[in-house]
Amino acid sequence: MEVEYSLNSDDSQCETCSHQEAHIGQEENDVPPSSSLPASTRLIGIFELRWKIFQLVHGTFTEVSKNKTLLTLALTCKLFTGPALDLLWQDLRGLAPLIRCLPQSLWKVTGKLEFQRTMTFDDWSIFCKYNHRVRSLNLIAYGIVQPQLDIEIWRTLSCPPFSLPLLPNLISLTWRVYNETFLYVYLFVTPKLMTLDMSRMDPGISTLGLSEQSMLSCISMLCPSVSHFRSLFCGGDTSTALQSWSHLKSVKTEQISEAAILHLSNLPSLRVLYFKLPSIPISANTQKLLQRSVFCAIEELGVECEESLALLDAFFEKLCVAPKVISCVVPDGVGSILALPALISRLSNTCAHSSLEQVRLNISELEMDPDASIGAAAFQPLFAFRNLRRLDVETDCNVRLNDAVLLQMAKAWPLLERLIFHPYYWHVGDDVTPHAFVSLLQHCPCLVSVSVFVDWSTIDRRDISPVIPYQGFAHKALSEVSFGTPRIRHPTRIAAFISAIAPNVKSIAAWHFDFYDEDPDLEKYSVRWKLVDHLVKSFSMVREQERRTKLNGDAGGDEEFRGSYDHYGVVQPAQETENGEATVGGGGESSEEDSGSGDEYVPFEEQATEEE
Repeated sequence: MEVEYSLNSDDSQCETCSHQEAHIGQEENDVPPSSSLPASTRLIGIFELRWKIFQLVHGTFTEVSKNKTLLTLALTCKLFTGPALDLLWQDLRGLAPLIRCLPQSLWKVTGKLEFQRTMTFDDWSIFCKYNHRVRSLNLIAYGIVQPQLDIEIWRTLSCPPFSLPLLPNLISLTWRVYNETFLYVYLFVTPKLMTLDMSRMDPGISTLGLSEQSMLSCISMLCPSVSHFRSLFCGGDTSTALQSWSHLKSVKTEQISEAAILHLSNLPSLRVLYFKLPSIPISANTQKLLQRSVFCAIEELGVECEESLALLDAFFEKLCVAPKVISCVVPDGVGSILALPALISRLSNTCAHSSLEQVRLNISELEMDPDASIGAAAFQPLFAFRNLRRLDVETDCNVRLNDAVLLQMAKAWPLLERLIFHPYYWHVGDDVTPHAFVSLLQHCPCLVSVSVFVDWSTIDRRDISPVIPYQGFAHKALSEVSFGTPRIRHPTRIAAFISAIAPNVKSIAAWHFDFYDEDPDLEKYSVRWKLVDHLVKSFSMVREQERRTKLNGDAGGDEEFRGSYDHYGVVQPAQETENGEATVGGGGESSEEDSGSGDEYVPFEEQATEEE
């Protein structure tokens, strides 16, 4: 009898191979005594060495190559079959590959995977050759090219001729499915399960009904060893299940009760916690209990609340923790912007100054006020966190930064890697100059990503100087920047300056369409900033060519730069189409802007009018 293996990959490609069971089912007495085997054969017979080799195959190759190689190893000899198949089936993306290993007379694909006859005992015997090898099942109802399973398959799998679970050695389960299949999760819960990720993917329906609530309560008893739990059920209370687990290391869930919060706060193993506070303020009794030594091992703490920052403030009021990451989210708040400075001050008192490395604040208003703003002084309490590496602030108001405050931030956080101020709308009145921006880079050598409003007028109105700015200072780590909505006239001048001080920048963003689509100046200035982004990359390429030329000793020493100018060695000048879009190449004359003249840079259709 032949057994068919179906191997799926991340690219949703399937490779099907067949072999006879006798080939991988040789009897032990067919193998010669070890004393008569050559040394190399005896060496590969060492289980630990053999397993290490197979693990290298599993972790090194691409998905398709890995599966082909493991299958080849499984077919080589009986000694290789077990370990190779274990790794081949270790991580399963959906149940379709397992179903397709059954005889083709059992199933068919017609938009979805269906059974076309009754599943026999022989079919189940084949199923059991592989089910015990699966350690991780990732079942996601969207974004996968694999066919969905017909409901009749689920009903058949619910009645196996052996005791549940279907995958007895499963330790990780991701279960994001539609309503009709959600309750079949019980087929896969095992006492060994350590990672559980659950959510229901029905459009517009994410709350839990009574049956789902009951199932969730049972799951916590059926798999007591869960240490990583993630649940995205809006309106579904996972509090009861959480209180049944005592070995949790990470939890990401929606709203939970005060009792669940207190339970989690006392777990010595908990490292990561993201949750939503109850819709009413924390009680005085809970606040008192949170004054004790709680969340003693926490490294990441993310708290979300609805409507008001007052709920967050009440939670943090008596708390003393030492996380590396703190995250606060208030969607559709009321009066949250005005209360943000008080929350920042509270965080300074709540979190240990030496441990905090990342702060994320995402505050939005139900009714946005375009004139609302936050003064830079609101962030001064965060200066106490000397090891801060990342600050992300996303608000529905403007953040008023200036040179002095940016310099204070740079000096306070020398290890900074990411500084992001992402208001809903940038106001032109911000007063951060290119000099302050360079000072930030000088004080923060590890900075990788920056989003601040910079007024580029001092660079924009001067010709490109033959003198390298800032005595040749060049920040090597910076790779992406966003500057809000600065209005510029000469993209080449801006690009030359940025390229000199941050030569490794890969992305420059300004005038984002999602935020400024109603601004009449959007098209004009977004085109110019796209040109800045392109020119910086081109300048970087030219520097690389110069570096290689110096290394080779002469300009013609590297074969890579030989050939026509259209392909190698020369960066084509930037041109504009008739609709004002910046393009590259075209073989035409470079514009006056590119030649470094003082004339204003404008798209062709605007040249007849004076810029404001």
